[in-house]
Amino acid sequence: MMSALYKEKGAALRIDILREPEVESFIQTHADILDSTFAKAEMSDSMRENLQRSDYIFSGFKTFHEINESYSLLLDENGNKKSFNQFLNDVKKIDQNYNERYLRAEYNFASASSDMAAKWEKFAQDEDEYYLQYRTANDGAVRPEHAALHDVTLPASDSFWDSYYPPNGWNCRCTVVQVLRYMHEATPHNEAMQRGAKALSNDKKGMFNFNPGKQQKTFPDYNPYTLSKCKGCTKANLKLYSGDPENQICQECVFLKTEVCGYETIPTEKGRVRQHRTQSPDEREENKSIAVYLANKYGYDIDLMPKIDNKPGVKNADSFNHTLGYKQEYKVNTRNTYNSYDMAIKEGRKQASSLVLKISDNADLNELSHAMHNRCSFVKKNRVSNITVIWRGLDCTYSEKAITSDGFKIRKEDFK
Repeated sequence: MMSALYKEKGAALRIDILREPEVESFIQTHADILDSTFAKAEMSDSMRENLQRSDYIFSGFKTFHEINESYSLLLDENGNKKSFNQFLNDVKKIDQNYNERYLRAEYNFASASSDMAAKWEKFAQDEDEYYLQYRTANDGAVRPEHAALHDVTLPASDSFWDSYYPPNGWNCRCTVVQVLRYMHEATPHNEAMQRGAKALSNDKKGMFNFNPGKQQKTFPDYNPYTLSKCKGCTKANLKLYSGDPENQICQECVFLKTEVCGYETIPTEKGRVRQHRTQSPDEREENKSIAVYLANKYGYDIDLMPKIDNKPGVKNADSFNHTLGYKQEYKVNTRNTYNSYDMAIKEGRKQASSLVLKISDNADLNELSHAMHNRCSFVKKNRVSNITVIWRGLDCTYSEKAITSDGFKIRKEDFK
């Protein structure tokens, strides 16, 4: 990263230095460290993706701050550029602060946030039977201000949890548990809010007034690397852009969301397609061709999703079709054999129940029919809900009921 910074010229650091391979790699490495805190946690795919996105955004902001601070050390007292070795030696303290001292607290915060986010998903499923109850670690190390929240008991729908759900500070060890409604009395809302305000009285700018589960973020919008006004920003879905084009933080926010963090918008005649940068080049082109075809024909809003390994050897789906409301796995098949069709369906159904299979113009429709019928008829796990076949620039979607019916056969006239 510092080698890329050393090459910089000019009075101010360029925002798009974040695009440099060494810098982008550093951001990803930092984000991976934070992501590791919830690698084995049970949560939905969408929650995991959003937490990872939050980690990447946070890491990008932090990296820009670090290299911006280091940029001032490029020149000596006479205004001459230092040697690379001297520059590296001078930035060691900055590196130590950011990547040892700060990172330790950030890692703990990401761990606490992701744990509480995963719990929130489960809490939302049984709200009718349970209250949520705030608990401290209940030992001598508990901060007195956090102790004020111990045993606050309220339904998950109460707005108290929007602001005072843990973690409520760096290295906060507080948690929330479910308790049966019939065995506990709810804390009066106003009393709970007063206790919450007291607990976070030292958080003057409200950095920790957020709920990682509801917002699906490991770090709040306002953190040490953003602006306090980022917290109330209503621009874009990430709610970080404060709308000041002259402000470096705002410029960085836009850059991270569009250029580095992930989704690139693909031009389409109808609908919308966004593609995440983590897909491999070959996969990107294959998936893009399918998504653009579907968007142009049906006006679909499609996200080509980041690569996330939830289990060893099992990846997430290629896309999320916002219009249809579910994930889809894309497969491009150029080998016209029963085994190749069967393998495509076998692997695809592990990633999504809805498959889109693009086949070659000279495909064997009879072999494909047999493969679809046999594979879908005799599986108990990872069942297929539907398969869309794209052939010769046309398509047809077959339901599980149709595919598993006796005498199922794909016909040329199916495609429109």
